[in-house]
Amino acid sequence: MSTAGKVIKCKAAVAWEPSKPLSLEEIEVAPPKAHEVRLKMVSSGVCGTDNSVLHQKMITPFPVILGHEGLGVVESVGEGVTNVKPGDKVIPLFVPECGQCRGCNSPNSNVCVKLDFGSGEHAGLMYDGTSRFSCKGKLIHNFAGTSTFTEYTVVSDISIAKVDANAPVEACLIGCGFGTGYGAAINTAKVTKGSSCAVFGLGGVGFSAIAGCKDAGASQIIGVGSHKEKFPKAMAMGATECVNTKDLEKPIHEVICEMTNGGVDFAIECAGHIPTMMTALQSTYPCNGVAVLMGVASPKDTMPLHPGLLLTGRTLKGSVYGGRRFAQKKKSMSC
Repeated sequence: MSTAGKVIKCKAAVAWEPSKPLSLEEIEVAPPKAHEVRLKMVSSGVCGTDNSVLHQKMITPFPVILGHEGLGVVESVGEGVTNVKPGDKVIPLFVPECGQCRGCNSPNSNVCVKLDFGSGEHAGLMYDGTSRFSCKGKLIHNFAGTSTFTEYTVVSDISIAKVDANAPVEACLIGCGFGTGYGAAINTAKVTKGSSCAVFGLGGVGFSAIAGCKDAGASQIIGVGSHKEKFPKAMAMGATECVNTKDLEKPIHEVICEMTNGGVDFAIECAGHIPTMMTALQSTYPCNGVAVLMGVASPKDTMPLHPGLLLTGRTLKGSVYGGRRFAQKKKSMSC
């Protein structure tokens, strides 16, 4: 029996309030409205950003259904949707692409003004200011326009990428972890052949950044972390060596600089800690090193940055979703 146009009852992991465990609840998911798509989720990854929301390192409205790294099948579509159809296998994207705003039309940006990371008038809601989720009679917010910790979710048609019908469930990692790390090396840092690199933070994003450095042709790739059990995976992904921060008797950046004749050409930070961000910058070569920051910091966090660190030629850059665009542009949509 078709569920198109009907409210669907399903299970979801709901975060009712900050710093509390997620609660498995039966929720109601309303049908998609114009330019919206309802998905039956097949798989979802878990990202550190989801945990950042729980601990209010990133501010977003509660109650909320977290998750932004998923793979689903289109269950139904709203009026005006032309880029996907029921039955298509897709990845919901936390970075939308309206195709009309200044960011979308710039060759130097992949961030659309419709990006929802918990700020703005319609934070945690669809673009019409309402939600498709409810539980026990209460409105439940979505997260980053995706909300993948549920059996069914509703996303905008500018926040979706169609994938091969035979794509494995692990393709959910393209929704954030892999695309973010790999793209940071390829698109944001623009790692060059024969260069030296250091990747700080050896999780899924860090491993993907290492893979990006390898594919770009870097000759020295240093994985930096405090969990030595992750070193074999880092080496398998392309690291040429690993540094355990717990074993060092001097500052990490001094060790990296000694290993690389004055500093790496590229440093990619994937940990989300202010001291690590500073270390990544200090680990780059003073004359032309590039440091890329990806970790999420608290609204109260600030970097104690002295201009002298940049004066001689270093570059400090940020990267969202690896500087990559995945969605198909919707020229009929406006921001």
